[in-house]
Amino acid sequence: MCATCGCGDETNIRVSSLQEPVLLHEHGHAHGPGHEHEHGHGPDHEHPHKQHPETIPLEQSLLAKNALLAARNRGWLEGREIRALNVMSSPGAGKTTLLVRTLADLGERLRAGVVEGDQETSLDADRIRAVGRPVIQINTGAGCHLDADMLRRGLDALDPETGSTVFIENVGNLVCPALFDLGEAAKVVIVSVTEGDDKPQKYPHMFRAADLVIINKSDLLPYVDFDVDGFRRRARQINPRTDFLVLSATTGYGLAGWYDWLDGTSPRSSTLTGSLTDTLSP
Repeated sequence: MCATCGCGDETNIRVSSLQEPVLLHEHGHAHGPGHEHEHGHGPDHEHPHKQHPETIPLEQSLLAKNALLAARNRGWLEGREIRALNVMSSPGAGKTTLLVRTLADLGERLRAGVVEGDQETSLDADRIRAVGRPVIQINTGAGCHLDADMLRRGLDALDPETGSTVFIENVGNLVCPALFDLGEAAKVVIVSVTEGDDKPQKYPHMFRAADLVIINKSDLLPYVDFDVDGFRRRARQINPRTDFLVLSATTGYGLAGWYDWLDGTSPRSSTLTGSLTDTLSP
């Protein structure tokens, strides 16, 4: 069980490529509050209980183990010149819609595949598969984020080719995914204008980790109270190095900037591991 957020450790990996899906299931054992262990102590034995200090090493141990696995993922990806992008947002911000549009336009040239994270269902993976790209569904059950071990198993199932791109669509959540390095080349955070422009202050860890922040659903700006300049200013106070894009994955407005960022022609995108300039060339 995750010490930082209390998510469970039951994980399903659904291999959902162009072929018939295959389900791989791993079930971890967690004890409920009514479960008791027999320790073999006598009736007079007393346990010294400590309140808070015991939770801190557990959290540190969890994140340290994840960091080690993430480093292994990063080495594996870099050795194969595969660029992995960790796409994160709250639920409904438009991650899948943007990926579907991107894969329909650039999927073949990027040789792109997707590791899809959700608590339940394969609905988003089905949308990805409908545009003809390989996708692996990871259902986290009670878990609210992907971790490095889940990605490792997802990559094993996806088996991306050398020089390709892997989009990791993380579980919809602006909290825990920011804490767990997966070994990706960059973190992309998507915010919908319908969510409000106060998210950088409310979820600073997410925006501090972001290499690119996408403000999506720009076609709705005339109808909602969202200050783009104010949002960008507040996010830059938290993370001065991040890039920003304003687009609408539904209408296509601003997608050229996103594609340029993937191509490595927008500011700072060329610092990511590998360049897609060659794969995007005619």
